[in-house]
Amino acid sequence: MTPLPVADSFDALNARFLHACTRRGEAILRGHTNSIAERMRADVTAFMQLPPAPYDACHKIATRVSSLSLVRYRNNDYSVPTRYGHQEVLAKGYVDRVEIACRGETIASHARSYDTADFVYDPLHYLALLERNSKALDQAAPLDGWQLADCVHRLRRLMETRMGNAGRREFIQVLRLMEDFHQQQVEQAVAQALRLGAISFDAVKMLLLAKLENRPARLDLTFYPYLPAATVGTTDPRAYLDLVANARPVSMAVGVTA
Repeated sequence: MTPLPVADSFDALNARFLHACTRRGEAILRGHTNSIAERMRADVTAFMQLPPAPYDACHKIATRVSSLSLVRYRNNDYSVPTRYGHQEVLAKGYVDRVEIACRGETIASHARSYDTADFVYDPLHYLALLERNSKALDQAAPLDGWQLADCVHRLRRLMETRMGNAGRREFIQVLRLMEDFHQQQVEQAVAQALRLGAISFDAVKMLLLAKLENRPARLDLTFYPYLPAATVGTTDPRAYLDLVANARPVSMAVGVTA
């Protein structure tokens, strides 16, 4: 660690350390006939057995979720799903990330920030609350900087144009699909729904599931009562008989010129 190493990421830094340790293990120190790695392998045979569970190399503190669904760790705030508000949690600080657990379950994981008074949000943590108060969608700070495909923004405009506030709420339901699926998968389903003209949460979900299950999508229009319905009656064969009976004969005159 001297001089202080500089790397693009922790993975790159770890790779450099591993390479340095491997080279160091090949060295033979003065007064020895075996390399450092060979002597280490001999020492390992005399070591005690490792614990049954791996050591969790992190700093842990018990804390409480705030009313804004934030957990403070080392002067920075990290978001958790809103349903865990005011609950006791365990914050675990690793070198590269911060994990937050509640009753033994990891409920949030963020890249660790080494700034001071920083706010680290996950937009998905606040969608359930925004679904109940959709008017706050544009003012929600946790959603600032959330990069979404252009097709998603277009879907929102169409939904709000057609259904107003109900359309905004249904758009949030589309965003909540990212709680269970990758963002790219949801965006692809939204783009396909726009091409089909199926502007609804149910259509996007159906297309998403159909893609994952590798089957054709079948949209049930009974879930869309606001769409114009077309009624086509069964053809009666007697209609053709009536048509033939009422048909007027066509006479043709043939003129012969000398």
